[in-house]
Amino acid sequence: MATILVVDDELGIRDLLSEILNDEGHAVELAENAAQARQIRAEMRPDLVLLDIWMPDTDGVTLLKEWAATGLLNMPVIMMSGHATIDTAVEATRIGALAFLEKPITMQKLLKAVDQGLNKNPAAARAPVAGVVAPAASAPAAALPSAGAPTADLTVESAMTGGTLPEPQLVDLGPQANQSFNLDAPLRQARDGFEKAYFEYHLAREAGSMTRVAEKTGLERTHLYRKLKQLGVDLARNKRNAQKQQTSNEGL
Repeated sequence: MATILVVDDELGIRDLLSEILNDEGHAVELAENAAQARQIRAEMRPDLVLLDIWMPDTDGVTLLKEWAATGLLNMPVIMMSGHATIDTAVEATRIGALAFLEKPITMQKLLKAVDQGLNKNPAAARAPVAGVVAPAASAPAAALPSAGAPTADLTVESAMTGGTLPEPQLVDLGPQANQSFNLDAPLRQARDGFEKAYFEYHLAREAGSMTRVAEKTGLERTHLYRKLKQLGVDLARNKRNAQKQQTSNEGL
């Protein structure tokens, strides 16, 4: 388990990243501005920092420079922004940032960047990953890949223009096969009822693991969290039920 400091002035971003990282077993400290980040950094040495660039008091690049100048930049720092330019990303990495993540941050990119940062392997940490800009200090800006470059993941657009989709798998729904839906309800309400049952089924099947449910359902983990909250799925209750069912199965 690692201690990760998330610095972002947006409450929704802090909460979402905290949920994801906590679910992965990490301890998360939150700061909404540079002043809070300085205080937390003074009290402890986090194993990794996720640092937003645009903040109201002191921007992330300035805080990064401050840490570098005072010898406090002795932990991996991953910069985040939805509006930064390649030049900004280059400047941050030259100061000492490990990588740059473009918002909105997908679950795969986030977890891969965090995993690289915690591995303590400079060669592996500097290896480029999709959506993450981590150039060498001498690399010219023109040679850098775009932070928004397409990934190998199949998208709706690629499927419509010649991509291939995997064959659907038919599974036994077990007790949920008897789930009934009100077909006289408005379409949105009926669809929400089906989606809630669908996600609850997969949560139970995957013992409450958000990572495996995201992989099974083909959703980005950030999108999955929002979807479950929107549908009113009780994650804690579903996880408890899944664990009870797993314990019961092991006893058979």
